[in-house]
Order: sequence, then structure tokens, then C-alpha cells
Amino acid sequence: MARTTDSDLAPHELRVLVAVADAGGFSAAAETLGLTQSAVSHSVRGSERKIGAVLFERGRTGARPTPAGEKAVAHARRILRLLDVLTAEARGAARPDTAQGPLRIAAFRSAALHLLPPVLQRLRDRHPGIEPQVRIVREVGRGTAGEVADGKADIAIATLGGSMPLPPGLVAHGLFEEPYALVHAVGHAAPRSLPLVDWAENCGSYTRAWWAAQDWIPKATVEAEDDGAVLSLVSGGHGMAIMPALSLAEAPNSVTIGDLGPNRPTRQVGYVTTSELAGSAVVRALVRELRATGPRWDR
Repeated sequence: MARTTDSDLAPHELRVLVAVADAGGFSAAAETLGLTQSAVSHSVRGSERKIGAVLFERGRTGARPTPAGEKAVAHARRILRLLDVLTAEARGAARPDTAQGPLRIAAFRSAALHLLPPVLQRLRDRHPGIEPQVRIVREVGRGTAGEVADGKADIAIATLGGSMPLPPGLVAHGLFEEPYALVHAVGHAAPRSLPLVDWAENCGSYTRAWWAAQDWIPKATVEAEDDGAVLSLVSGGHGMAIMPALSLAEAPNSVTIGDLGPNRPTRQVGYVTTSELAGSAVVRALVRELRATGPRWDR
């Protein structure tokens, strides 16, 4: 039988690392945990000694994770979450068809607004013991998948196939292809002559080649914060936009949605989770509902 050694970090040490990272300092972490500052400092020093690396940069303004600390904290979050899942699933073993406990979901804005509500309603109806917690994360840089990699989410609704490689230890599966469309104010005779309204999350690597080949698309003259602002600007006649279907799920009657033709760009929407959590009851329950609740344009 494997035994713990002096180099193993105990769960309470992992909780201290996460608390310091979240609180931004030892004093604030101590208050959160109900410990003294000296106890938190002692625990962090012990963890650093066991790992053999400095995990936090100490300063007058608090403590920030070093690169080694960021990795340690991310793994600590994931390990602590697995301990929670272990307890919940062991308690529910007598009722294998009943999933229960918290389920942390990261989603980009349009998915959270237009895809998740019916999915979560079905989930609650079938599994009232599951407690969904949704965070909206911008799908730029590491995006929603980064939340899973950092241990802040159990599952992410993400756009797949982008230029950012999937972080180690994560698994991804597609759900559907989301088509793009041309959007402009109702009644405009030549919408392709309008200036372009865009936002940072739009046009990832999955559409970039198509985008570059369209000589009628100008450089964006208006850049909005999110797709909701883009729709508002387009509706007001300030330009045209090229937007994915989820962003257009509840487009106002003041805009026209035009087809971009048979070679229109699409992006793949799917989910990302860890290899360990992929088999957990709460994640499997959500995935079943995601697959059962198709997007509106497929109905």
C-alpha cells in the first residue's frame, strides 16, 4: 500500500495555497481561513520546502504567485475539487442514477445567454441535487478552457479548433457547428458597403482564412466590448457585422440577418473538462443535457 511521505502536501496545505492566491496576501487568506497570519506563512513555507520552489512573491502590497506558484495553485484547485467529488459520489453510491453537488461552469457570453438556460432547466428538473454555478468568461486568450485548466471550473463551454492549444490534462468534445451571418440594419440597400462593427472575441483562427479572402470586408472602424453592443450599434445603423449564430439568437427586428453563402464560415462549439472530472456524475449529467438540447438553428 502506498504511504504518504514528508514531501506530500496535505489537503489543508493545498487550501492555504489557494486562499493566498485568491486573497492576494497572507493576512487576507488567514482571515478567510480563520487562521493566524503566522500559521498561513508557516504552511506556505512548508509547501515551498516540500516542492522545492518559491510559490509566492512577497511584497508590501501582498503576495502574488510565481510561475511555479501558478502551476501549484491550479493543481491544488483541481485536487481539492476531486476530493469534493469523491465525497459526493461516495455518498451517492447507493443511488447511482442521482447526481448531486456543485457544478462549476465557465461559458462565453452568448453561450451563457442563449445555450445554457434551457440546458440548466432540464438539468434541474432531472437532477435537483446538482447546484450549477455559472461564470461568464471572455473567449479570448486562454478563454473558458483556461478556467478549467486553472481549477476554477469543472467544465467549460468553449469554441474549439482555435490557435491556442488545449492545456495538458484537459479533454474536449464538439457539440455543434455554429454558422456566421451578415447582420445589418433593416432596409439598407447595400449592406456590404457599410463600415464594419466588430469585437475582440469575434473571428478566431477558425474564420480567419475565410475573412482574409473577402475583399469586401473592411477593417473594423468600430470595436465594441461584446456582441450585445455590436448588435445595438448595427441596429442603430452604424455599420454591418459578421456574427455567429448564438450571438443572433435574440436579434431585434430592427436588423436583417443575411446568408453568407455555401462557403460561409463556421466555428465549433463544444465542452472542455479535465480527464478526471469527465467521468464524474455531475459533469456527465450536464453533457447529456447539452447534447439533448440542440441549438435553435438546428431545430
